[in-house]
Amino acid sequence: MKYSDDLFDVNNNLNYATIFGILCGVASGLAAVYSIEAAYIFIAILIGNFLVLKVDGIHHIISLITFVIILLIGGIPNLNMVVLLICILAIISDEVGHEMISKVTQDRFLNLFFEYRFVMKIAVFLLAVCGVFDIWAFICFMMFEIAYVIAGIIFESLN
Repeated sequence: MKYSDDLFDVNNNLNYATIFGILCGVASGLAAVYSIEAAYIFIAILIGNFLVLKVDGIHHIISLITFVIILLIGGIPNLNMVVLLICILAIISDEVGHEMISKVTQDRFLNLFFEYRFVMKIAVFLLAVCGVFDIWAFICFMMFEIAYVIAGIIFESLN
């Protein structure tokens, strides 16, 4: 989704942003149907970003619709609302912190912490340590997060 966002926000390229958004919706939808941990993570990302008004482009709406269609076809897993709420609050904390922290402090640690959205990483890690998530869910989530950062680096190097 990072590449899609940058294509839309920086290059104003709605067509490619939408294509990458659809790919993101398909991938995250299939992951959510296959793995309950992925369902918690991706549904929380969807709800959290929606609540903090980060769903702000047609490419986001199309990605959201694609994700929801895949969940409806593949089956929405039975989720524990407490676990989902933990994930949603972590996403909201990350997104609000990402947008606001540099405006209120110059603390390097806090700025890096929210720049790389560590609240959700910690939440997923703790859910894995407590046995709610499989440890592989945490490893896969970290790979997802690394891919997100790499997508930003690739976008910057190509533009």
